Amino acid sequence: MQTMQLKLEAYIRDYLQLWDFYGVIQVIRQGEVLFENAYGYASLEFGIRNEIRSRFSLASVSKQFTAFAIMQLYDAGKLDIDRSARFYVPADMPIDESITVHHLLSHTSGLYNYYNFENDFFAGYNRTDYSRDDFFRHYINKKPSKPPGLVYDYNNSNYNLLAWIIEQVSGVCYADYMRTHIFEPLGMTDSDVDDGCKPIQNRSCNYAKDFDKTVKCPYYNEKFSIGAGAIVSNCDNLYKWFMCLRNRRLLSPQAYARFFRVNENRYCYGLEHHRVYGTDCYSHGGDHLGISTYVQHFFDEDLCIIILSNNETIHQYRLGQAIADILHHVEVEAPVRHKEVPMSESELEMYCGTYLKRKIEVEVHSGKLIFTRFAGNLHIELYPVGEGEFVRRHSDQLHPYKIKRNEKGELTFFGYTRESPGS
Repeated sequence: MQTMQLKLEAYIRDYLQLWDFYGVIQVIRQGEVLFENAYGYASLEFGIRNEIRSRFSLASVSKQFTAFAIMQLYDAGKLDIDRSARFYVPADMPIDESITVHHLLSHTSGLYNYYNFENDFFAGYNRTDYSRDDFFRHYINKKPSKPPGLVYDYNNSNYNLLAWIIEQVSGVCYADYMRTHIFEPLGMTDSDVDDGCKPIQNRSCNYAKDFDKTVKCPYYNEKFSIGAGAIVSNCDNLYKWFMCLRNRRLLSPQAYARFFRVNENRYCYGLEHHRVYGTDCYSHGGDHLGISTYVQHFFDEDLCIIILSNNETIHQYRLGQAIADILHHVEVEAPVRHKEVPMSESELEMYCGTYLKRKIEVEVHSGKLIFTRFAGNLHIELYPVGEGEFVRRHSDQLHPYKIKRNEKGELTFFGYTRESPGS
C-alpha cells in the first residue's frame, strides 16, 4: 500500500511540474484518503489559493445529476423514459415526436448539435441575455440531423431539454429541484446550480492563457448550460454523491438498473461505462472555458477519483487514467511534454492564415505561432512537434493539431480550408 501511494504521489508531482495547474485532486478508497491536494489560485485578483474544500464549476460532470433527477421522476411515475419527450417538454417546444426521453438521456436523439465552429453560439450568442424560448428557437428547434436511436452524438441540447422536462413535470425550477431532491437529502450543502448571477461562496474563478499570460476566461452566460453543465460542487460533496450511487440511495433498484444500463458508445445516463482491471468503471469529464473536470467511480472497489480544475492546463483524462492505472498496479510511463521540433519563423508563417473567419485564424507573433480564437480575444500559442503537427504550449494535449494539405494542395485546419494566407 505504501509503495503504491508513493508511486501515486510521485506521478502526480512529476505531472504537475509540467503544467501550471489550478485545482484539486482527491482519491479515496474504502473510506481512506489515498491522496488529496489543492493547487494554484481560486482568485488571482485577491491572492486566494485553492483549498480542498473549494467549489468548482463541474461542466459536463453535471449531466449525471440531471439524468438522476429524470430517473427520480420516472420512479415516481411522473414520466415514462421510453415515451416521446414531446409529452413532457413545455407546450411551446415542438420537438420531433419520435424522440424519446431515453434518446435524450443516451445522446441518441439525432438533434441538431450547435456546438461547432461554424455556429455563432460560442463567443457570440452565449454572451447575451438568456431567453429560454429564444435559445430553443435558434439552436434546438431544428430538423434532426439523424433519425433518433441510431447514432450516438454527444450533444448538450439533449440535457438542456431534460432540464426543461424536469421543470415541466415537477413544477419547480431546475435549481430548486436539484437542491430539494438531491443535494439536501445527501448533505451536499456545498453544491449549487450557477445561474451566472448569484454569488457562490468559496467558488474558484475560471482562468485561461492568453499568449503566455493567465487571464480571466471569456464571459459565458451559465444559464445556457442548464441541465448540461452549470453545477458547482467540491470534493467533499462529490464523494457523498459517489456514496449515494455506490449504496444505491434515492432510487429504486429498477431505476438504478436503467440508469447504469450501457447504451451506444458505452454511454449510460450521464455517465460512461468502461470494463477495466476486471471491474466496472463509471466516469465522466467536463471541458469548458477555464474548466477541466473528471470523476471516476469504481463501485465494486469502493474507489472514487476526483479531479477539478479552474484553468485549462491539464489533460484530466490522461491524469485520471494514470491515477487509476497506478492504483491497479499497472505500470505507467513518466509524464513528458511533446518534444518540440525547431522551426524558423518563415517556416511557421507558411501555416498562417484565416481558416474560418473570426473563429479559426493562425498568425505569427514575436516568432511564435498563435491560434487565435473568439474574434481575436484569446491567443493560444502552438509549437511544432512534427511536419504540420502542433500542440498548445501551456496545456497538456494528447493528440497534436494537424495543419495539412488536402488533395488540392490547400492547407486545412480542423477540416477547414485556408480562406486566405496570413499577411
